[in-house]
Amino acid sequence: MRGGSFRAGLALAVSISPAAAQFDVSDTPSVLSLPTTLRATVRVPVTTTPEGPADTLAALYPRLAACWRPPADLEAAAITARFALRRDGSLQGTPRITFTRVPSRRRDALVAETLASLARCTPARLTAGLGGAVAGRPIALRFVYPGPNQGDRP
Repeated sequence: MRGGSFRAGLALAVSISPAAAQFDVSDTPSVLSLPTTLRATVRVPVTTTPEGPADTLAALYPRLAACWRPPADLEAAAITARFALRRDGSLQGTPRITFTRVPSRRRDALVAETLASLARCTPARLTAGLGGAVAGRPIALRFVYPGPNQGDRP
């Protein structure tokens, strides 16, 4: 019986010790936290964008791609831009192009259009909650253009 009392006393001592009091809940990652880099793929050109400020990531991505237009004579292509937004939806720094899938003669036009479209579509209208959640986080947004004659096919 004495061993049981000792274990209970030890457990009580550990629970009220200064080391236990210094434990911070933020040391364990939250299941609900956003990933370090927010990634999405958007088929462009976007035909409809929701009204009002974006309150989810699913509503944000089409808004950021809504201003994208295909450069002249562009066939099927894909490009990924990496950037960050401020709390108010404006661009933080200059976006970087991290990937392109396009013939080399059309690459410069595709890069220029993608960067210009991000400049035109920002600042994005965000709710305060979404603005706080995405502020400063890297976003890797992939624009996929199926080509002028592809219609709704993937």
